[in-house]
Amino acid sequence: MRQISSSQARRYALAAQGLIDGRPSGRVDVRHFRKVVGRVGLIQLDSVNVFSRAHFMPFFSRLGLYDRDALDAWLWRSGEMFEYWGHEASLIPVDQHRLFRWRMDQGLSWKRLTDLEKDHPEYIEDVLKQVSERGPLQTRDLTEPGQRHVDSMWGWSNGKVALEALFARGEVATADRPNFNRIYDMPSRVIAKTHLDAPGLSRDEGQSALLVRAARLMGVATADDLGDYYRIPMPQARPLLQDLVDREELVEVEVEGWEKPGYLHPEATLPRAARGTSLLSPFDNLIWYRPRVERLWDFHYRIEIYVPEPKRVYGYYVLPFLLDGDLVARVDLKTDRKADRLRVRGAFAEPGADRVHVGKALRQELELVATWLGMGDVEVAKNGDLAPFL
Repeated sequence: MRQISSSQARRYALAAQGLIDGRPSGRVDVRHFRKVVGRVGLIQLDSVNVFSRAHFMPFFSRLGLYDRDALDAWLWRSGEMFEYWGHEASLIPVDQHRLFRWRMDQGLSWKRLTDLEKDHPEYIEDVLKQVSERGPLQTRDLTEPGQRHVDSMWGWSNGKVALEALFARGEVATADRPNFNRIYDMPSRVIAKTHLDAPGLSRDEGQSALLVRAARLMGVATADDLGDYYRIPMPQARPLLQDLVDREELVEVEVEGWEKPGYLHPEATLPRAARGTSLLSPFDNLIWYRPRVERLWDFHYRIEIYVPEPKRVYGYYVLPFLLDGDLVARVDLKTDRKADRLRVRGAFAEPGADRVHVGKALRQELELVATWLGMGDVEVAKNGDLAPFL
């Protein structure tokens, strides 16, 4: 079995994710957005906006300064992307719509939906009819949206449950996301007929295709890593991975320090060195699966949004800092729009990091971030061992 060093594994991962290429020196346009999506495969969405919307950051990490309005226009209104459950709620290239039909066939299964179908058997079909006749629309636009349920998941009303069930089944699609509110419409009015008419794949075929894609996007990864990328359950992923190895679509490898086998995409590239600087969102594709982050960089990382403040170790919204191939620091950020400043609420170096060197590089990155966000100043709190070096 082929053997790979830990350093090579990191370089494979960074190269696959487009974090070794260096940022463009000229004006960033749609071609650059397409290139980023080609490297990461899909963009995770999240509502937290204390620093920046999650979907903006993977592009900044790889491109530097760009126009966020231009990105949103391309993501939501070009017809090149569609929203679906990829890795959580995600924006996915529309030509891959057919790879997710098996998931749409499965739909959702949770108690609120079962109760709604039992108690109001005609309700969901009526909601679909309203979208068809009056869409695009939000939950509040339904004739009977229902009341929020304070004792249920996210407090969803019956109308929201119905729309989300239809969305999961692929019977409605996201038309837009103003202020992160999902607007629903019929797929035929959102997604080009060419993609809707493309033949779907069986569950095994679709999952196999997604596992190969995950391997291409990750460089080298364990079975758990690959399954997590598109949220494919391991009992289903494991036999498919063995079949992909047998068919030579993936190469099984032994990685230094890994207890489990790795899987390498046959076309994975290995750069000689890792260079570059990037702040990474908690929802960046490179680091969203925390066990992989720890395995590759010995970097224990958890998002502490839901941790009570007295129990937080590093802060509310902490971003890892990537410098020349290593995760060398983490920084807790808040965009204070009223005060027109980027607040650094804490900055922490990893053990063994050169704090002078890391501090200088991180300060430059923070100033670039502030410019990108339109903030006039960077304010550093006296919290963390790296803060004095910023």
